[in-house]
Amino acid sequence: MMTEQKPLHSGFGPDTTAHEVLAGHDLSGKVAIVTGGHSGIGLETTRALAGAGATVIVGARDVNKAHEVLAPLKNVEVIKLDLANPSSIDAFNAVFRSSDRALDLLILNAGVCFPAMTHDDRGFDTHFATNSLGHFQLTAGLWESLKQSGNARVVSYSSIGHMSGPIDFDDLHFTMRPYNKFVSYGESKIACSLFAIELDKRGREHGVRAFAVHPGAILSGLSRNMSNEELAAWGVRRNEDGTYTSSGGFKTAEQGAATAIWCAVSPMLNDKGGVYCEDGDIAEIVSADSQLHRGVRPWAIDPASAEKLWTISEELLHIPHGTIPASRD
Repeated sequence: MMTEQKPLHSGFGPDTTAHEVLAGHDLSGKVAIVTGGHSGIGLETTRALAGAGATVIVGARDVNKAHEVLAPLKNVEVIKLDLANPSSIDAFNAVFRSSDRALDLLILNAGVCFPAMTHDDRGFDTHFATNSLGHFQLTAGLWESLKQSGNARVVSYSSIGHMSGPIDFDDLHFTMRPYNKFVSYGESKIACSLFAIELDKRGREHGVRAFAVHPGAILSGLSRNMSNEELAAWGVRRNEDGTYTSSGGFKTAEQGAATAIWCAVSPMLNDKGGVYCEDGDIAEIVSADSQLHRGVRPWAIDPASAEKLWTISEELLHIPHGTIPASRD
């Protein structure tokens, strides 16, 4: 049964932190993977899950940096992972599968934000290739490990940037239309949401549920590809030391990690999935032309678009159809 895209009135909100969500939860014996779990909200996610007793495997492009940052934490492992490199993704999956562990939580956090127009060696737009296709390939390779859990949850990071949509399925890589980094980013994040919708449909009969998450506006390293003028339009100033000063409206990293943690552990979501969440709850649907910086637009949770994108992703990645089989519902 599909979960209704409607708030559950969880009692959490935009100021809730990851540790507040985890209060009273013991994750001992659970195994989690967090992509990019050594910086920003990914680091806060790793801290929170490991602090609650989970074993956390962090996928990181810079393994040395990840080891250095994560050294104070217990129950944390690091495996090299570059989501823009298919061989790196396959190698990561092979290393994890060799441990014969079930995978209980998969947090798809890593990504790129607002680079200049670039394409990878396959001709894929960098946003789409990294944020969407990289995580698709990763999840497909971990499918049997997720099934082995019997009660796994996958959290896919979307964004309020999805309001720039809908996706242009005829030009996913900006080969025919003028490149716009904000549109490119927004479409990649729509894809992340649609991925969760379709994955949940395919996974629920196997005990695998999936959720899309908007973490909220957070000042982080992802802002490094924005000009000072673009940041100023958001009320943000870049300081000489690389930090940021804002006029307000931004969450801390710990607050930004809260919704993903809620999706990963909340008993309110037992037997639920395939929804877009924000501020520690299921988000409400807003109209396609809404200018509100909250809620989810219809195109980001459209089942037909989710199924179409899934098929396109399999074809682009040369993943055999049925690697994650379609639902029998």
